[in-house]
Amino acid sequence: MNAHGKDIKIFSCNSNRPLADAIAKDLGQSLGDVSIGMFSDGEISCSISESVRGSEVFVVQSTSSPVNNNLMELLIMIDALKRASAAGITAVMPYFGYARQDRKTKSRDPISAKLVANLLTTAGADRILTLDLHCPQIQGFFDIPLDHLQGVSVLAPYFKNRFAGREDSLVCLSPDVGSVSRARNFASRIGVGLAIIDKRRQQANVSEVMNIIGDVRGKTVIIVDDMIDTAGTLCNAAKAAVELGGAGEVYACASHGVLSGPALERIEASPIKELILLDTILLPEEKKIPKIKQLETHSLFAQAIDRIFTDKPLSILF
Repeated sequence: MNAHGKDIKIFSCNSNRPLADAIAKDLGQSLGDVSIGMFSDGEISCSISESVRGSEVFVVQSTSSPVNNNLMELLIMIDALKRASAAGITAVMPYFGYARQDRKTKSRDPISAKLVANLLTTAGADRILTLDLHCPQIQGFFDIPLDHLQGVSVLAPYFKNRFAGREDSLVCLSPDVGSVSRARNFASRIGVGLAIIDKRRQQANVSEVMNIIGDVRGKTVIIVDDMIDTAGTLCNAAKAAVELGGAGEVYACASHGVLSGPALERIEASPIKELILLDTILLPEEKKIPKIKQLETHSLFAQAIDRIFTDKPLSILF
């Protein structure tokens, strides 16, 4: 029995309305009536055209590019819902921007992920629902509940079905030491071995492969990461798997396709045969190249929202 709001309402900001609409349909709902625009001076405007008093409200918004506009849309929407007496507000953030700024790497650096957590809480969010934070410890930045879904629950079944019966020829490759836990989870789900790239990062978005830990010779390699931004790490790992490790074929997957800067050109020129992404970030038409395929996450988020609303555990989704 839900002990929070009298009913459930799903709203969407502007970053990924197709995903929000699919989530709402899975829940037997239509998206809430809201208009989010921009004044002539660039300020965000928000006008909610239906009552939310006493309702349990879920707002779907990925804080992807343009990151700051999308973040402000979410904050202003949450504030509007709070002032309209919503019983509970959950920010559903399929992609959590600023997650890579989770610690000080040099003197006088900000910890922007913590700042964003504070902003969401101050705006009035009662809960966060997200998927594959770049650093899982970011959950500790929040003083409100945060439910952290795993992209491998969608990605692993795709590869398990695609390579059914060929598990002996597969190896899961972690592109760096920081992604080992995620890659190990993926490998265990499809029953394959694990290898690790040992790399050195000279500066942001620039990395150099030093060594491959594990045997990938003659194998079909699946590189697993949480996000693809400029694709430098991914493409260097793919190149190393073939040139240093002697891999036969290279596939790759990630939860979030940021795909900024030279990412598409690098992916096109790389030995990667196919890159599987989740639809946490809306992919514009100009970024839909033949090598990239997106898998849908609306069912996963809809199940999580239903379980939150009905006070059921989410552990079954992990």
